Amino acid sequence: MKPSTAGLRAVIFDWAGTTIDFGSRAPAAVFLEIFRRSGVSITTSEARGPMGRAKRDHIAAILGLPRVAAVWKSVRGQSPTDADIDRLYADFLPLQKETLAQHADVIPGVPEVVAECRRRGLAIGSTTGYTRELIAVIEPLARHNGFDPDVVICADEVSQGRPAPWMLFRAAEKLGAYPPASIVAVDDTAVGIEAGRNAGAWTVAVTKSGNSLGLSVAETAELDPSDLQQRLNSAATDFMRLGADYVIDSVADLLPVLEDIALRDPARP
Repeated sequence: MKPSTAGLRAVIFDWAGTTIDFGSRAPAAVFLEIFRRSGVSITTSEARGPMGRAKRDHIAAILGLPRVAAVWKSVRGQSPTDADIDRLYADFLPLQKETLAQHADVIPGVPEVVAECRRRGLAIGSTTGYTRELIAVIEPLARHNGFDPDVVICADEVSQGRPAPWMLFRAAEKLGAYPPASIVAVDDTAVGIEAGRNAGAWTVAVTKSGNSLGLSVAETAELDPSDLQQRLNSAATDFMRLGADYVIDSVADLLPVLEDIALRDPARP
């Protein structure tokens, strides 16, 4: 008997780090740059920490870090304000738009897995911390390279971004997919997994291709295998602590997870 995904209705994917842009490098680089332009250096870890949130919320979260806030006050003469957040966000949008086309490669395995999901009758949705203006740059490129979800919900189309569940709810509504236990949310960020949990969906966290590792395909290949495995194990542990139902290296590993979910009690654990 062939493995089955019976009982599932939809898979809702994140974009950067999950389905495109191996390593989720495009947003991280821009966050570093907009703070540099303000005379404040932030680390890659600080830039990546809030990844998955709506981009204005992401900037606010970075400014809320005690070290960053202290440096900002030292350099700028006062603590960060809402006006500072607005100005950084205004800087972020055009710069991110300029760089997106260079980071729209579909992650290996995604087209094949999505095609097989559709063959099994699953609807394909997507959510993103990008705005509609930004995703408009990526969407046609991703479609050409094999990722063409039925639905795309952006952070500026709901009242609150991740970890709130609203983007997932809206995607599920447009897909006609319910109950929540029939939906699988796949994401590479902590707030993405939290959003999936808050929506009552099954959650699958992605490590190797995503924000946790934060490296390109070439950079990942250059790592010592034991170092790579240690980093992936650490990321997996963090995701499981958040309540992720499953952790995988990349979307290429998703089908066995869907089959396992279908074998389990459909009620949420």
